[in-house]
Amino acid sequence: MGHAMEKIRIISWNVNGIRSVQKKGFLEWFRKEQPDILCIQETKAQKEQLGLELIEVQGYHSYFSSAEKKGYSGVALYAKKEPLSIKCGFGIPKFDREGRILIADYGEFILFNIYFPNGKASQERLDYKMEFYDAFLEYVHMLQKQGRKILICGDVNTAHREIDLARPKENEAISGFLPEERAWIDRFLSKGYVDVFRAFHPEPGHYTWWSMRSGARARNVGWRIDYFYASQNAAGNIRDSFIMPDVPGSDHCPLGIVMEF
Repeated sequence: MGHAMEKIRIISWNVNGIRSVQKKGFLEWFRKEQPDILCIQETKAQKEQLGLELIEVQGYHSYFSSAEKKGYSGVALYAKKEPLSIKCGFGIPKFDREGRILIADYGEFILFNIYFPNGKASQERLDYKMEFYDAFLEYVHMLQKQGRKILICGDVNTAHREIDLARPKENEAISGFLPEERAWIDRFLSKGYVDVFRAFHPEPGHYTWWSMRSGARARNVGWRIDYFYASQNAAGNIRDSFIMPDVPGSDHCPLGIVMEF
């Protein structure tokens, strides 16, 4: 007798402030969607700044990684099923102290919820972003060598190809679409990873972030900078991948996958 396949629905969302999105119906949306796992980026809060309604969501275990700096960065993970283990970082203090990383080990697969750095502010932050990318790659490579099934979700802060943003030509010199950032994604994918959404949706016009200015979202002048990636040995377990552009509350929209084990 084969055991019944278990379906797992995972949603990822950069909320641009969890306390801000809470005022805009976040918990109602969460209760309605009921994902098996919800990965949040850019909480902009430390756990002790949050009300119990955000920490103790009925039916979920919650995990938080916060930046040392208040009101900055931060990731959270809500899971119906408790992971076997959870880590808040790569073990590299200069990256871990910004609260960008949660790694949940489920045995069947290992899930990374990551808020990758933004390189727009300065050359220093761009260098930090590229170093973070490399540290991440080294960390997942170690797990890959052990034959683990790896899933990565979050805000990668880079649009990969011209199809991934509405105005590629105008943004070639802007962090988020620089040649070296895009080349890093090429390198990452070449090491045995799949851009899950693209595997299901090769057509243009799909974005996950829109500038707050000039009605960009209404006109769908956006960027696809939030992703799900899967190691090749996990890609076969993925049944669907979707973006939810109609969900308001942040300058990013949620995205998700359905897996089967």
